[in-house]
Amino acid sequence: MILPACSQGILGTDAFPKHELYGLTSQARRAAFSVTLNIAEGSAKRGDGEFRRYLDIAIGSITELQVALRLARDRGYLSNHDWDVLERLRNHAGALTWLLYKAVSKRKRQEP
Repeated sequence: MILPACSQGILGTDAFPKHELYGLTSQARRAAFSVTLNIAEGSAKRGDGEFRRYLDIAIGSITELQVALRLARDRGYLSNHDWDVLERLRNHAGALTWLLYKAVSKRKRQEP
């Protein structure tokens, strides 16, 4: 569910104006890509501590995406409806990532 939500966040930038290509569009896309890429990279690392670190970065990127999409809405690049849809998806992806972070943290404490 995290990957589709972030993909939608990327697709939401398709309607941004050309003059934002290297500004808000690029920033929002990088934040969305960063979420899934950090989760994937962290899952391949050795040990839960490293995985948690990458999940923490992913959570930061989810928040960055939220702000970028809100700025886009406030500037009229996204309709309120599109922003609502993207925000629900982003919020769900954030909740799932946070649950994963908590599960990995708990697993760490249970190890001998």
